[in-house]
Amino acid sequence: MGSDAPAVPCPLTDEQQHTWRNFVYATRLVEDYLDRCFQRQAGVPHLYYGLLALLSEAPQRRMRMSELARRAKITRPRLSHAVTRLEKSGWARREACPGDRRGQEAVLTDSGREMVARAAPGHVAAVRRAVFDSLTPEQAGQLSSICRAIEEGLDREGADVPWLR
Repeated sequence: MGSDAPAVPCPLTDEQQHTWRNFVYATRLVEDYLDRCFQRQAGVPHLYYGLLALLSEAPQRRMRMSELARRAKITRPRLSHAVTRLEKSGWARREACPGDRRGQEAVLTDSGREMVARAAPGHVAAVRRAVFDSLTPEQAGQLSSICRAIEEGLDREGADVPWLR
């Protein structure tokens, strides 16, 4: 092997393996719970509500599709599919980017803004139930610090997969 060979990572300790599995299981439970809540409440996955919420916070309630995909941490094809569904519901529409014929923006419609406003209290209740009701205030602070550290660690690397380079 030459010097370009990737370093072999050392295995996880038993405690790290246990922590990793707990993290994965807990995040999947939270995602599943929120999805089920939104399917019952609005007939859409939680991801779609998240996209509408991002648009509701954007200037003029619009965002370039590539930026929306980046912020939502999803692929452009998945975003395109989601926006198509949101368009069919009348909650969003696509428009050409000013000055860029190839680019598109997702725009939150008035109906979409109303949906976000109607769904927000249920979203808050579901998040409280899924996460915060089980934690002490100290644990919530620790969780915030841990998530921020993970986010910053991945952002520094651009979320690349180092062993595939």
